[in-house]
Amino acid sequence: MEGDPALPDPGSGTAPEVLALAKVVTRLRAEVADLEAETSMAAVVERAKGVLMAQAGVSADAAYQLLLDRAEQRRGTLLEECWIVLSRIGPRPRPKPQGAGAEQDVPPPVASSLPAGGDVLAERRPGASRALLARLAESLADARTADDVADLLLAVLGDPEDVDAVMIYRLSATGSLELAGRAGVDAALAEQWSHIPPLSGVAALEATATREGIWLEDPEADALEYLLIGDPPERWPSRAWLPVPGSPPATTVVGFFRTRAGAFDPPTRTLLRRVVRLCGVVLREDRGRHGTGPLHEDAEAVQTIFDTMSGPMALLTPLRSETGEVEDYRIDAAAPESVDVAGRRGRELVGRRILETYPTVAGTPLWDGYRETLTTGTVYESDPFTYDEVTAGVPRQSVYSVRVSRLGDRLVVSWIRHDTSEREARRLAELQRLGNLGWVGWNLVTDAITWSDQVYAVFDRDPARGPIRMADLPGHLVADDVPRLASAVRRLLGDGRAVDEPFRVPTRNGIRHLRLVAEARTDADGAPVEVHGFFQDLTALRDAELALVESERANLVQRGMLKAERALGARLKEALLPIPEQSLELAGLCVDVAYVPADTGVNVGGDWYSAIELPDKSALFVVGDVAGHGLTAVGTMAQLRFYTKGMSVTGSALPDVLGRLNTLLLHTATEREGATATMVMGRYQPWDRRLTWVRAGHLPPLLLRGGTPGYLPLPEGCLLGAAFHAEYGQETLDLLPGDHLLFYTDGLVEEPGEDIEVGLGRLAETAGRLLREGGSDMLARTLAAQRTGNRDDICVLDIHAPDDS
Repeated sequence: MEGDPALPDPGSGTAPEVLALAKVVTRLRAEVADLEAETSMAAVVERAKGVLMAQAGVSADAAYQLLLDRAEQRRGTLLEECWIVLSRIGPRPRPKPQGAGAEQDVPPPVASSLPAGGDVLAERRPGASRALLARLAESLADARTADDVADLLLAVLGDPEDVDAVMIYRLSATGSLELAGRAGVDAALAEQWSHIPPLSGVAALEATATREGIWLEDPEADALEYLLIGDPPERWPSRAWLPVPGSPPATTVVGFFRTRAGAFDPPTRTLLRRVVRLCGVVLREDRGRHGTGPLHEDAEAVQTIFDTMSGPMALLTPLRSETGEVEDYRIDAAAPESVDVAGRRGRELVGRRILETYPTVAGTPLWDGYRETLTTGTVYESDPFTYDEVTAGVPRQSVYSVRVSRLGDRLVVSWIRHDTSEREARRLAELQRLGNLGWVGWNLVTDAITWSDQVYAVFDRDPARGPIRMADLPGHLVADDVPRLASAVRRLLGDGRAVDEPFRVPTRNGIRHLRLVAEARTDADGAPVEVHGFFQDLTALRDAELALVESERANLVQRGMLKAERALGARLKEALLPIPEQSLELAGLCVDVAYVPADTGVNVGGDWYSAIELPDKSALFVVGDVAGHGLTAVGTMAQLRFYTKGMSVTGSALPDVLGRLNTLLLHTATEREGATATMVMGRYQPWDRRLTWVRAGHLPPLLLRGGTPGYLPLPEGCLLGAAFHAEYGQETLDLLPGDHLLFYTDGLVEEPGEDIEVGLGRLAETAGRLLREGGSDMLARTLAAQRTGNRDDICVLDIHAPDDS
């Protein structure tokens, strides 16, 4: 075989580890995936599907359904239909050789049976790609391995698409890529790229992960993002990596390498995708050296058990030479706590081989222990031994104890790692850094001081100056804290009681708030001989506490101001808007008024009403709601109430009153910070019992007539202060004896997150029920009282036309 090195002579005195390594290297270089897949129904069906996919241009599922339909029509079996399809694409007749006895039955090689690619795709005639795919499917019937597929692809695509090389990789259980087939790639380059670990920047790995094609068409730019295969990489200016379709995740990827620079045009991309999809029939059958089967299933069962166990352990499968000698062991299962020197953990170890991962194990007592346990079945337990390994170029030693037992034809290996001091020290350093604390110890007998590195950071002290003696510690404190810390130290050294004391120290970056937690160790006579504990920097925590206190103080001040403003606003509103204790009689009508402030919040709202008799003996009824809360809303409410009364008394038409109020709010927008308001207003004439009413963005009045509720149709009118040149319409209503007309604000019907129509329906149903139950008296107050937990003020005006009797 090309490139095979000569093996050392076992009798030449070669060291066992060198001999073992030589065998491993020889086997790795000589492995070729040339095992034929078993002839089975599944294989025949897959190939027939591939032929139909190429001929009809359909998907794999559609091709399978087509086979089923044809078999049913012929009243035959699926397998018979598959053979019919494959027989129709049998070997094409070849030119007969000249001379006697020229007829031969020997089939041509797989690659040589293909048509010249240039004849098929040279001019991209319609149907050329389909013809090429059909002939490729014909030749794939004789392909068995990934190498066969690579040869076919190079023969098909070489001339028409300038494809110079093809590489096929498979994803291993460990996440690395293994070269499964190649064509147009020399042995040296194939050896160099035969195994690609799971690194970032590998286009083939990215294609298997994303299940999308990776098109590399600019070598200079692509080299910045990916590792490019080739020596030099510019040998192939453009390349593509396409995953083989199948059940996720993708496990096989095909690479096409072109000598022609430039991008892959859309027809070429479509062709390559179809080619890979067609080749997937063979590539999925060729499962490599180990494949799946009972051994794989057993390893999965052991892995399931390992996943529930604590402690490091692994399942090793012996790998034997042709003579039956054990050459290596493969890790087929590993417990979650299994960690090697390089930091690989648990399932990351699965699929790795002992001599590839730990080459210096060969020839050691542990290697002999493996062999003895595998041969005799006796349990092997090693003494602690030192294992030497170079990780990332750094020599490293680790101490292990190993136990080996046999499980069938395999080994179960468990181990204990003794050299944990470095790891624990690293964890301790990380803990100190994250907790912003450092360990300290004072030996009172020898006067030795131990400070961890983090203590110097806590004190903002140069390590070159060394640690601070306990006796000198008060000199580094803020003067006000010296007596308290000195008293704590005296208790520590006198009574032996542990201390936990905060103090402050001045540093180059300002005052730091520190904490000392320490305890004393005593001798047989009870005298303290050593103090150990830690210093912790609490500056950030202290700053946060001070900020929180300041925030709470500001919050209390703000709440006090809001409460004072609410009290002032409530008193002001009570003075401006008195609520009558009894019903009012205006123009022959009975008027019931209710006002309920919000249950939550600290600001008074802007809801208001007005019910007055005008000079012509008619009556004016108004309910309004100013947006916002607080003194500003109360001021706007008072302004609207007084202007409404004034303009109504002078006899202005109701739409004109709303128009002027709208202009008033627009011109005082800066003063009132853009105040807006809604309003409903009506004027009742007792001589003809007619009510003329208008609205500005307000909810519709509710009329209850004969016990039946119904909302009045809304005249035109947007809310006050929203737009210049707003138009306001009016409606009229003749009040009949027994009618109830409700003006109200939105606090009576609105609920957070609820459609307003739901609230309006609830109000109509409740008001109608109260009237039917004889609750016509004090209807407004009853409706307002039933609203509990209201988030907004409620104002209700019930205008009742008494019965003539």
